[in-house]
Amino acid sequence: MTDTTRTDTSSADDIPIAYVPDPPRMRESPEQLRARIPGWGADLDPADRPSHPKLRYAPDDTGAHWRFPERQPGAEQRERSIEHAFVTPVFGTAQPLHGLSGAIRRLAYRRYSEARLGHWALLVVGDRVDAWGSHLRSFASLHPDNPITETGILAELHADGTARSGRSDRRHQLLDPVVVAGPWVAAAAGAFLGGRRLLRRMR
Repeated sequence: MTDTTRTDTSSADDIPIAYVPDPPRMRESPEQLRARIPGWGADLDPADRPSHPKLRYAPDDTGAHWRFPERQPGAEQRERSIEHAFVTPVFGTAQPLHGLSGAIRRLAYRRYSEARLGHWALLVVGDRVDAWGSHLRSFASLHPDNPITETGILAELHADGTARSGRSDRRHQLLDPVVVAGPWVAAAAGAFLGGRRLLRRMR
């Protein structure tokens, strides 16, 4: 049993030790731990550890020319999990959060830990809201989304998809029409019923 007690920050600055190449430091000496915890340090001998020398501390072998990389600007506007002290030094900016889907995703990062179901459930909801927002915007363009040609349904028929043996998803093929077409049918039905009710009120 090895010690896993580490300090929160490095000795040189306020950067958490998880982000720098410093070796982990123990709050108690090996003697104190051995006296307090029966059996502590039983695998300290490298000969008893199959993972040795993989766990040896050799920061000079990484090829990095820095101790902590330069921070990319703009991190204040990026979302991060509450488990982390700050955004990673390098992050993507190609798909910035926007609209209602962005607000849902920011709530997931700001409110819930990654260990909570609420975190991932909100991210899934935000993804679906973003997808449907994209679908709706496409109808205002000259090239609206086509759920028949863009979901791979035709490939199941023309590419011999239904006859291929050994498919791991064969049992789920009956659900594919529901998963793919269900939301579109529900949206169309909702629009039809809403329009009919509106016409009745206008009369």
